[in-house]
Amino acid sequence: MRHFFLLVVALAALEGLPARAYVALMAGQPARPLNGTFNTVPVLHSNQPEEVEGPGILISTTPGVAYAAETGQPLGNAEFTFNGEFGVHLHHKYFPPYRGNIRAGQRRTALTIGLILINPGYQPVKIKFESGAVRNSFEAPYLGNAKIGVRPLGPRPWNTGPGDATAIQMLRGQLDRRLQDEVVIPPRSRLVLFSTEIPALGIANALLRGRSDGPFQMAVVAAGNPNSDAELLAVLDEGRLAPGRVYLSRTNDIKTRRIFSRVGGVALGDRYQASITHDLSTQGPLHVPFTSTHRHNFGTGEVQVNPLATRMLDSSLDNVGTYGVRFDVDLDLLGNGPYELVLSHPSPTGGKPFTAFRGSLQVRTAEGLQEMHVGMRSGQSIPLTTLNLKPGVSNPVRVSVVYPADATPGHLLSVVPGSQLARLREQERNLEVARAAAAKRPTSAPQLLPPIELQEALLPVTPDVLTPNLQQLPPPPPPPLSLQLTPVIAPPMRADQTLVDRYQQALEAQQQRMRGLMGN
Repeated sequence: MRHFFLLVVALAALEGLPARAYVALMAGQPARPLNGTFNTVPVLHSNQPEEVEGPGILISTTPGVAYAAETGQPLGNAEFTFNGEFGVHLHHKYFPPYRGNIRAGQRRTALTIGLILINPGYQPVKIKFESGAVRNSFEAPYLGNAKIGVRPLGPRPWNTGPGDATAIQMLRGQLDRRLQDEVVIPPRSRLVLFSTEIPALGIANALLRGRSDGPFQMAVVAAGNPNSDAELLAVLDEGRLAPGRVYLSRTNDIKTRRIFSRVGGVALGDRYQASITHDLSTQGPLHVPFTSTHRHNFGTGEVQVNPLATRMLDSSLDNVGTYGVRFDVDLDLLGNGPYELVLSHPSPTGGKPFTAFRGSLQVRTAEGLQEMHVGMRSGQSIPLTTLNLKPGVSNPVRVSVVYPADATPGHLLSVVPGSQLARLREQERNLEVARAAAAKRPTSAPQLLPPIELQEALLPVTPDVLTPNLQQLPPPPPPPLSLQLTPVIAPPMRADQTLVDRYQQALEAQQQRMRGLMGN
């Protein structure tokens, strides 16, 4: 129980971190912004609605409107004409109206998703594709709990669903052999570049990068069991949007950022690049945001989200998921000996832990290239590899990822000594032991404890001290900035509470007070 109390003290001492981006590995250490940049390559994102209920148009960049299946209201298209470098990202699930009655082993209906290229001009347009792939749930089934942890990638990667499968192809700069590397759109014509079938409750994902020698437009449609490309084109001509647009009634919430919705529009940027120099021996461990958001930027204020040039009415305001975007982060490290390169995701602030990332990364050092599949849950810190730094010289490290669909952005990339990671693991074990002991403890007679003042729990925890003597530590320093922390008195202990519950309740009271002071 003493270990658990010390862990509570440590957590309270770290309360200076933003509550919505708490990572225990940081141990009170600050994160540095990367100050990277996106390129300006336009990318069609078809992810709204994510859960499609039936046939219709998903998105079109041609001029005009299409009519919502739910309300009949006309919605303006996400008008945009591509010319030169471009990208495509689509990610949709087929959730038919009868989805609640589907049983294991039951034959299911399917929905076909197709990408249409449109030449509005009077000259042929040639398009060459550099990299990309298309996958559905038949080809890359999603196994939710089978791939947690880090595994090396081989020629046949660890695929955990269509999103990871296509991102690997993009990460490696490869073009799926089933896709044409060059097409020509005749003048005033349309063609179906590809189509893929989604089983009910299944997923389809596509990522592409290419270049055109003239202007063209695109559209994504869904059709039920089409027999030809002509039937997919007919869906576009009907001018009816596919059902499933659940955010149509919440457009004001989208505008005020109370909700984020999904992305249906054209984003500017398919690559984010950043570099940073850090001396581990004098500046201490390094923490930088990696796919950070407004909610999860780890106190840096840096938001690695690219803007939309055009969008559907019920789309998010920007490319909040950054799905399909390639992140290349160059770390120029000074130090000596082994350090751990760690990927983290913040602890959830309510609700149960969830799968926060399932995808593939590359780590390039002087020792060579490592490719790995990573599966992690919210709140986890997972070591990717050990960096063997040479003293007195620069040690370059590049970390690359094509951010996969169905992951949750807002990650932290860290370079820390192995001892710091070991301390985190000890804290996690102590917490589990305390929880298990509390669960087994028989109910005893009510014991009244005096209120706990959390002011004394805000004592600093130094990296070299695992079990400090609380009586010998000096009074806490004044709080940073202009925040004046006042003691938060926990309410009296109830008869049905364990001591573990008591500490947790007190900590939550302190966190609530902090969020109020910080405007959260």
